[in-house]
Amino acid sequence: MDEIKIQDIEIGLFLEALFQRHDYDFRNYAKASLKRRVLALAAAQGRTVAELIPLLLREDDYLAEVIAQLSVPVSDMFRDPPVFKTLRETVLPLLQTYPRIKVWQAGCATGEEVYSLAIMLDEEGLLERTQIYATDINDIALRKAEDGIFPVRNLGEYENSYKKSGGKSEFSDYYVANADFFRIDKRLRQKIVFAHHNLVSDGVFCEVQLILCRNVLIYFNDELQHRVLELFHNSLVRGGFLCLGTRESLRSIEERHLFAAHQAEHMIFHKNGIIG
Repeated sequence: MDEIKIQDIEIGLFLEALFQRHDYDFRNYAKASLKRRVLALAAAQGRTVAELIPLLLREDDYLAEVIAQLSVPVSDMFRDPPVFKTLRETVLPLLQTYPRIKVWQAGCATGEEVYSLAIMLDEEGLLERTQIYATDINDIALRKAEDGIFPVRNLGEYENSYKKSGGKSEFSDYYVANADFFRIDKRLRQKIVFAHHNLVSDGVFCEVQLILCRNVLIYFNDELQHRVLELFHNSLVRGGFLCLGTRESLRSIEERHLFAAHQAEHMIFHKNGIIG
């Protein structure tokens, strides 16, 4: 039996052990990217994948390291500025009609995107009556997100994206900085509840008017994408909005009949009433 086949068997056993022991189900994640991450985890420790399985089964503290490696905590502030500009101009005005607004950022990673959303809601006069929920499977990333502290070296890029997204103030109004780091203003941080949530196995988090889940579904196979889209459908109020990542497949959304396009170019949809 060749080495690649052995690796595939080991990875399958590793993922099964992760599910059976800790109830984290990565078995329906996209195979190629998941395989790279499992092999990187093994290589970093100088072990084979098979040698990781006893650690996973018997050492509870090892789980956090595994989840941190297998999940993908990648985020930037105002990533894809045209998407944020479109949300600002076409979705937020519709949310104005609600006396109380709830927003769910699913797969928030280290928090840059959810803070971008909070800034935009503030500038449109909606933040004070909005509750934002930011969730992720990766507890290490969640702690970083809740701290709201980011490297100063990224400020120039973030400020440029903020302006392109239709920013109405000075980006410097929303943080305090020292030589190495900047921290998001406390007023914004207080409007966000950070919580652990597993899109694969957990149920409806809350009923909301807007869900952002950007460039997460690309790591799931078709079966898991369908399950998560149904979760989002059940979590949204009638006519609520879903914003996905620009790397996701429009076809997989349209085929499910769960959502209709609001701004298809920017992967923004609204909830349909019928599950297909």
